[in-house]
Amino acid sequence: MHTWPGLAIEQRRLVEGWLPGAVVEADLSWGLVETTVLQVRHGGGLVVVKAGGPQDHHIAREVEAHRRWLQPWASAGRAPALLHADEGARVVVTRWLPGDLAQGTPAATDPDVHRQAGELLAKLHQQEAVHDAGFEVAANTKTRRWLAGPHAIPVDTARRLAEEVGSWPEHPAVLVPTHGDFHPRNWVVDDGRTTSRVGVIDFGRAALRPAESDLVRLVQRDWVGRPDLETAFLTGYGSDPREDGSWRRTRVREAVGTACWAHLVGDGAFEQEGLRLLEELTAWTCPRSAASCHLPGSCRGGTGHRPEG
Repeated sequence: MHTWPGLAIEQRRLVEGWLPGAVVEADLSWGLVETTVLQVRHGGGLVVVKAGGPQDHHIAREVEAHRRWLQPWASAGRAPALLHADEGARVVVTRWLPGDLAQGTPAATDPDVHRQAGELLAKLHQQEAVHDAGFEVAANTKTRRWLAGPHAIPVDTARRLAEEVGSWPEHPAVLVPTHGDFHPRNWVVDDGRTTSRVGVIDFGRAALRPAESDLVRLVQRDWVGRPDLETAFLTGYGSDPREDGSWRRTRVREAVGTACWAHLVGDGAFEQEGLRLLEELTAWTCPRSAASCHLPGSCRGGTGHRPEG
């Protein structure tokens, strides 16, 4: 029997049936959650085996994304193709997507890479649109639940955030297929051609959400001080999906979720990222509506500048 690190007995049985004679070449797991990620050689090629623990919900999201939304990307070589999946056993096998992760390389700050990423995201978002009357209610409830649980958010900040969340509207929202962790850490750049080609991996957070949610991590990580990258991305996307009012709600929810989740799993760096964003978002709030603010592009009903006068 092959050694399959991190896989339960049933998961090993399934994978060995799907991939007879396969050899594990590398364990690519992050080690913070129950998901195991293995680079495997089989039949002269590379595949990825992902398996989840008893509490894992990422594998189900990954499988749903592949079956519902990723065919246009996969058929063009821009996402891994699905080979095998068993949602009950929480295990999935996909083809290896050739290339290198953009994060930590010059590709992460290449405007053309961001433009291609914008084009890809637009194709994902355009596949489906659902009007959901309960999304805002559920999102607000989840944020309040995070704030009521264990975290390192300052007490006064948590109180003010809970009050703000309680004031938010809960009208129907338009939801589209989203990646959920869309930034250079999950962009694969293949330079084995005349020009670089961008692909996308890791769909464990894929779900129906507002389109603007896929820009949150880019804004807080990759576009800081780089308006050229933001411009290139939006050029590829074809528009700006951020909406006044909802954009702030999206950023606050992301920051609260980041700070609280990272606190629970012990990811100190990620927790500090969430805390820094919360500090920025709660430092000062523009009292004007986006329509009357003299810097609507920067404000979007949010923070970061003083009003005129």
